[in-house]
Amino acid sequence: MKALIGIAVATVSGCAHYTPLPLPTSAPLASDVHGLSGEAPSAPLSVNEVALLALANNPDLQAVRAGRAVALGQTRQAGLLPNPSLSAAFLPLLSGSGTVPGWNIGIAQDIKALITYKSRRRAASDSERQVAADVVWQEWQVAGKARQLAASLIMGARGRPVYVEAYELLRSRNARLETALAARTVTLSTVAPDRVALQSARAALDALDQNQLALRHQLNALLGLRPDAVIALADKAELPPFDPAQIRATLADLPGRRPDLLALRMGYASADESVRQAILSQFPDFVLGGSAASDNSKVVSGGPNVTLGLPIFDRGQGNIAIANATRARLHAEYAARLSATVGEVGALLAETEQLAAQLENVRRDLPAARMAAERARTAFSASNLDERAYLDLAANRFAKEQEAMTLEAALLDRKIAILTLTGAGLPTADLPSEPAPEPGVNP
Repeated sequence: MKALIGIAVATVSGCAHYTPLPLPTSAPLASDVHGLSGEAPSAPLSVNEVALLALANNPDLQAVRAGRAVALGQTRQAGLLPNPSLSAAFLPLLSGSGTVPGWNIGIAQDIKALITYKSRRRAASDSERQVAADVVWQEWQVAGKARQLAASLIMGARGRPVYVEAYELLRSRNARLETALAARTVTLSTVAPDRVALQSARAALDALDQNQLALRHQLNALLGLRPDAVIALADKAELPPFDPAQIRATLADLPGRRPDLLALRMGYASADESVRQAILSQFPDFVLGGSAASDNSKVVSGGPNVTLGLPIFDRGQGNIAIANATRARLHAEYAARLSATVGEVGALLAETEQLAAQLENVRRDLPAARMAAERARTAFSASNLDERAYLDLAANRFAKEQEAMTLEAALLDRKIAILTLTGAGLPTADLPSEPAPEPGVNP
């Protein structure tokens, strides 16, 4: 009895203790970039610096990373051998011809749990590695989103002066026409086209400002900043080196680097171990142990105990079918994702080439449009050109400027997407190592 009490005390003393973890009472949002985690950035921020800040501070990433601790705990739990069970009883003499209290004690071990031990341990390890790869894939997505938002904001800020200039030119023209209309020196049909053009220019400028504000709010949320926080960005969107030929050459080894594909592979490996477990679990329930007992007349007996399940109705058929179907589904998902990965990168590269060619054509025409607009302004100032012709040439220049900026923004967006899909300048998947073999335990 003293031995049993000692075992119980030792077991309780080795248990974990509860520690409270209260929920936050207010939103943990920083008021500016200096309140974020990581190295204090220097303003203005480059696209790469914004991506690094997002990796260190994105609230969703912090929650996803906490999942790694859960997976680690599950792996540790799967690596523990099943505990034996101890049973004991003390039977005081209540009546009859006996002379002493009776007692019995026994110990037993589930042998079936030992048979599936290694497979369960490998499955848990594969699941942990899957979670680790999923975390890195989420980091790629967040960094890519931060790059896109920062680049879009930079391009929008660069293009805004052109929209403002076009609007101010039309506003000045419309003001003079409204004065002339009031003096009845022009007709309403003469003023109407300029009113429409002015409203279109104002709508385009308002749409740009609305989009810029929405992008800023999205970037602030991605970084864990308050919506009203202002981030000073660089005036140029610089990206990691972009070499289409090298990207095409490395597509073959992309499955070994992209975290989402690695996660699917680890998930498939875990499902494969589940199939192995389901097959091994067909072994009947088998509990082996031993016991000793003493009756009320001091007669002591002891010996081995065996409990064997009879697989008459349930032979694991359902679990085996489920495990096989799950593995087949993951096999198909991996094949589909692999095909989509290669196809998506190839399609984006083709779109990049097309946009680059179109941008080159627009840039080739842009100097002539700028020169024509400048000459028209000079001629109009010298009263050698009527205002309508001057406005048409200026509008053509603005249209070319906006077309070039639209193509440049689209090309930049495609490049960022390709860099994100191929992991250029992004964290690599550092997966946990496979568990070491456990001596003395059969697979």
